[in-house]
Amino acid sequence: MAKYSILDDDIQEILLSPEEIDSIIERIADEIDRDYKDSKRLLLLGILKGSVVFMGELMKKLKIPVEIDFMKVSSYASGTKSSGRVNILLDLNRKDLSECDILIIEDIIDSGRTLSYLCEYLALNGARSVKTCTLLDKPSRREVNFTPNYRGKEIPDKFVVGYGLDYAEQYRALPYIGVLKPEVYNK
Repeated sequence: MAKYSILDDDIQEILLSPEEIDSIIERIADEIDRDYKDSKRLLLLGILKGSVVFMGELMKKLKIPVEIDFMKVSSYASGTKSSGRVNILLDLNRKDLSECDILIIEDIIDSGRTLSYLCEYLALNGARSVKTCTLLDKPSRREVNFTPNYRGKEIPDKFVVGYGLDYAEQYRALPYIGVLKPEVYNK
C-alpha cells in the first residue's frame, strides 16, 4: 500500500483508491449535468461534515451552474451505532426553496433513515424537487425503503473511513476510502 498518511497503519485495506474515487465522481457529475441541464436553480445541499470532500470535488466537475448550502444532522448517539432518530443540528434557512431543485449530497448511506427523512422534510418545506446523491452506499444495512438517485459505489458492510468519512473525527483527510482495523474502534 502506498503511504498517504501516518494514519495508514490503522487501515486494514483500501476499498477505493484516489483514482477510483475520481473516476466515480466524474461519472456522477456527467449524470447530474445531463439530468439538470434545464434546471434554473440547482442547490447542492451538503450534509456536514462527511460530505464536504466529496461535494467539493463533485462541484469542480459539474459543468452546470450550482448553488451550495449545508445542513448538519445526526442519527448517531455516539461511536458506531445509530440511534434511529434524526436530529437536525443546523437547518437550511432559505426563503427561496420553492425555486430550488435540491440535490442532497451525502458521503455514505447506511440505514437510509437520514436521507429518507431529509427528502420528506425538504419537500414539506416547499422545495421544488429533492433528489439524493451519495458517494458510498451500503444497502445491506438499509432499515427503510430508500434508494439514492445518484450512487457512486455500493460497498460491503465494513467500517470505512477516509475521503470525508471519520471515526472519532479522525481519518477524514485520507485521500482514499479504507476499511478501519477493528482493533481501532473496538478499544
